[in-house]
Amino acid sequence: MGHSRIPDLRYLFTLSVTPSTFGPISPQIQVYIDSLEVMKTLIIDHPLVSAKLTTLRDKNTDTPTFRKLVEELVTLLSYEATRHLLVEETEVETPITKTKGFVIAKPKPIVVPILRAGLGMLDGMMRILPGAEVGFLGMVRDETTLQPTTYAERIPGEIKNRQVFVLDPMLATGGTLVAAIKLLIDRGARDVVAICLLAAPEGIKNVENAFGSDVNVTVVCAGLDEKLNEVGYIVPGLGDAGDRLYGTAD
Repeated sequence: MGHSRIPDLRYLFTLSVTPSTFGPISPQIQVYIDSLEVMKTLIIDHPLVSAKLTTLRDKNTDTPTFRKLVEELVTLLSYEATRHLLVEETEVETPITKTKGFVIAKPKPIVVPILRAGLGMLDGMMRILPGAEVGFLGMVRDETTLQPTTYAERIPGEIKNRQVFVLDPMLATGGTLVAAIKLLIDRGARDVVAICLLAAPEGIKNVENAFGSDVNVTVVCAGLDEKLNEVGYIVPGLGDAGDRLYGTAD
């Protein structure tokens, strides 16, 4: 039985948008998009997403509240991030009669949080994809060069032709995310969806430049911010997501 995708009821992505320019599909839907061939970026503008993101930005939000809101926000983002999840047709029997439906196709998708901050997003993602397999990537950014290095890796042995969801809260320079996606594509991933809380235009552009139309990459974010500052932090941003998740912020 072949894999398929549930037919879309509306288009989320368009190829007519100028690269690195964002605009709403309609005043009602308020979903912001950008695209360079296969590279797709989806910025979710929804009242619940906006409200939770605003509280995350607030420097007075305490660690337990911050952690809970990240989990809730990722669950909301994952609904759109999994829109093109592969499914298989199946038959079930209701109390009334038999009918056809869909189940998630095998091999199962993989969820890969980038440590440490991405780990705080895992529970929110697993709430909507409880059957997914989980891998881990430990990556750290050099605060001087802004380049990432990998210090730990635990990826499932066979990821060829599998859909992978990467969790990384802040898409700033894009270096860490590009390195993670390259590793997964080199291992044979079918396509990669990155779920982020916030993105900077510079980071999105760097991901676009790294992959273009060569691989199937999608970025899903709760917000697109103004810029990066001189030390590579997103402005206005929400601070260091890892520090705020784990109570180590100043």
